[in-house]
Amino acid sequence: MSSLVVHFEIHASEPQRLIDFYSELLDWRFERYGDLEYWWIFTGEGAASMQGPGIGINGGLAPREGPPPGPDAPVKGANIVVGVDDADAVVARALELGGSVVVPAADMEGLGRFATLLDPDGNLFGIMAEELAGDGAGERIEPADADGVAEAADPMGATPEP
Repeated sequence: MSSLVVHFEIHASEPQRLIDFYSELLDWRFERYGDLEYWWIFTGEGAASMQGPGIGINGGLAPREGPPPGPDAPVKGANIVVGVDDADAVVARALELGGSVVVPAADMEGLGRFATLLDPDGNLFGIMAEELAGDGAGERIEPADADGVAEAADPMGATPEP
């Protein structure tokens, strides 16, 4: 078996508040799992399922055990990045819905337009659009070099120079 990521989970102090937030922001659909206080998150067409592979994944929403993360607390757990069509529009809508910006939308050469947000419960998540803004408005990012070979990205500049 491969080690692909097949599921994610969001923890919520007030589950309905985050169900409303993500439904409005990303058009995700939530479905209660039986009598448990747990909801399946369906992220859209093309997500992986028990019926076969896909180009994305679905997840779940669970009640948070303990307090939500504080504003200056370090990230505990994994961060998800959601593909969107327009990063700037999603940032604006997240603010309208009670989210906040951690890292403003910015173009990342070779990757696209990226932003980091907090949902109303303090959970960190990223968004990534394939098109650049500003001078590269409408320019689609191609993940390959001139020979058609994909290059590894290092958006945070974490790889030391030789």
